[in-house]
Amino acid sequence: MTLAPVFILLAGIGIGIPVALAIGIAALSFFLISGAMPPEIFVQRIVAVTHSFPLLAVPLFVMTGVVMNYAGITSRMMSFAEAMTGHWKGGLAQVNVLLSTLLGGVSGSANADAAMQSKVMVPEMTRRGYDPAFSTAVTASSSIISVIIPPGIGLILYGFMGDVSIGRLFLAGIVPGIVICAAMMGAVAVQSRRLNLQPALDNPMPWADRGRAFVGASLALMVPIGIVLGIRLGFFTPTEAGAMAVMFAAIVGIIYGELKFKHIQPILEQTMQATAVILFVICSANAFGFYMTWERIPTMLAEAMLALTENPLLLLILINLLLIIAGMFIEGSAALILLTPILVPVITTVGIDPVHFGIVMVFNLTVAGVTPPLGTLMFTTCSITGVSIAKFIKASVPFYIVLFGMLLILTYVPQLSLWLPNLQFK
Repeated sequence: MTLAPVFILLAGIGIGIPVALAIGIAALSFFLISGAMPPEIFVQRIVAVTHSFPLLAVPLFVMTGVVMNYAGITSRMMSFAEAMTGHWKGGLAQVNVLLSTLLGGVSGSANADAAMQSKVMVPEMTRRGYDPAFSTAVTASSSIISVIIPPGIGLILYGFMGDVSIGRLFLAGIVPGIVICAAMMGAVAVQSRRLNLQPALDNPMPWADRGRAFVGASLALMVPIGIVLGIRLGFFTPTEAGAMAVMFAAIVGIIYGELKFKHIQPILEQTMQATAVILFVICSANAFGFYMTWERIPTMLAEAMLALTENPLLLLILINLLLIIAGMFIEGSAALILLTPILVPVITTVGIDPVHFGIVMVFNLTVAGVTPPLGTLMFTTCSITGVSIAKFIKASVPFYIVLFGMLLILTYVPQLSLWLPNLQFK
């Protein structure tokens, strides 16, 4: 067995080579060094994964989020969030958290959510006297909710790589997403009182105005509901749901009168750019996964972990620690693609439900995105807002406590994730 590709991968990440490229170089090195098979197989492995029908959901849901931004739906959702929570202490911070939850059914991407809110919410919070470090910490931490509210792209990738029902994963993310939103809003309320942050609105908005704000956002709110119901009732597959979401977002934008013909080009450009990054990682990881399978690395790692313990509770602790460490150094999607084929056989051996584990794994790797040293959400938000990493980490400590606490709850209370899919898929 050769471990040279593993060391090449770690060295590439260590010197700052983009993760997708580092994975691809490491995979290619196996075909060039080992001589076990012709290098043409590397190209075949790269191309073969692009023929997967489930992966078509990725660009479709990415496009849904882009279309909704141009259609004016995002701004209407922000208005609705402010109407409901703007009169609370630290009202804009509460709007930030609630908006992340609402956008979870739109963008499906924590990075997209964090980048958008860093540009929209943080400047407004700063203008109203909020500490930029606090605003940035709220933005990065709350964006994590986006990944497990359907149609989270991380859930699609996990389902594809682990051969797990994407429909069940979508249902499994709803209750945890709501619970995490409530926990984050509670943390914001405590910090707002401690920092004496003022409400965004002097008085609660009249219910008539709240109703109008809800009507403005109602069509967007129907997207995740429509996706889940459509899959559950058998009208379409998760992949086809992406196409339906794009069509629905475009129709809504036309109804609102904000989606124009001139927007087609930037929508396609942004969709292709975001999709290319994700698929480059997937293609490279597929070739690297072929190397690991050939050398039986997943099997040996699984046997090693099971040799340490076959107790599901202890095994979940070990895996969570492994994921946190991996997520600190490798971008969440890349880590998810690399580790899912290794870990799913391990957890199923000891009787852990792969749907429950999928929620834990996706959430864990995204939480690692707000932690040093290389958290992608941390760098994304700080680079946009101009806040130093040191100030960000200090402001994020209360949110770290909440997020890691929620990780433990999701890990050891599986019914939070499994209640809804078990109810609907009996």
